[in-house]
Amino acid sequence: MSDPARDDPARNGPARNEPAGRFRRLELTVRRRVDGLLQGDADGHALGPGSDPEELTQYQPGQDVRRIDWNVTARTGDPHLWRTRAQHELDTWLLVDRSPSMAFGTARTEKVDVAEQVAAAVGLLTNGPGNRVGIGLIDEAGLHWISPRPGRAAAAALTRLDAAARQGSPAVSLSDALRGLGARARRRGLCVVVTDLVSPDGAIERPFEWEGPLRRLTARHDVIVVEVDDPRERELPDVGEVVLLDPETGAQREVSTSDPELRIAYAMVTALHRDETAAAVRAARAEHLRVSTDDDWAAVLARFVKDRRRAPARRHRRTP
Repeated sequence: MSDPARDDPARNGPARNEPAGRFRRLELTVRRRVDGLLQGDADGHALGPGSDPEELTQYQPGQDVRRIDWNVTARTGDPHLWRTRAQHELDTWLLVDRSPSMAFGTARTEKVDVAEQVAAAVGLLTNGPGNRVGIGLIDEAGLHWISPRPGRAAAAALTRLDAAARQGSPAVSLSDALRGLGARARRRGLCVVVTDLVSPDGAIERPFEWEGPLRRLTARHDVIVVEVDDPRERELPDVGEVVLLDPETGAQREVSTSDPELRIAYAMVTALHRDETAAAVRAARAEHLRVSTDDDWAAVLARFVKDRRRAPARRHRRTP
């Protein structure tokens, strides 16, 4: 007799069978637990053709007389009309970090597996008539793009990816990838960046190299940064002598985790890094979601979706 919880990829990581099976399980999880994010037509950032009134302006010759507000016109003596918010199909871009630092996990699965599942779930959630989803992949070979396609097809493409590299430095930094994303995403839409926000140079304090490119991206798009981490990146367990390996540089260091001062110092440094990255994302006006390898990612994503739908004003920042 099958156990539904055992078949749930949100609880047990990706199924170890064929990609079609992984995709079916992912789709079931999304439909059952997270459905409802950004489906259908999306409000634009600027004024344009649409149905919802947004700004009252004085009438100019050639404008649509059907938009005239006769009550305001009668009060002021000058014709005024409503300009509407643009409505269009939603363009979504997913930037997924598959660099060697993501090939780490001590809980249910590795960070890269969580990243791919969350990104695929966003693809399914944004699936709708006319909506398109493009994908950017960061790995040891560089930055690769999967052309925009319907959300369901994009999610299926993510479930068919090969395993991420296990060693070597990434050929492109997160900042360069964000610049590439800004160049690709020409029409205003939604950009979701899934990464661990680990700096290759080991920097733990601001400014981070990716802050500027992220700020420029949020000036044009709605941006969600999904930060993926692992419990052992927040604190060290007392397991005696261990050898720590940096998967991107190959550097090794032998440490004694039985030293309480070392564990305390490590926890303080990682807490500082988490605070600084959160502050940098907020300063760039991007939304921030944290998910861990020991989390039920579907439950975390469902809470985020619910909070996001309660605060629609955050998603509709207008450009002048």
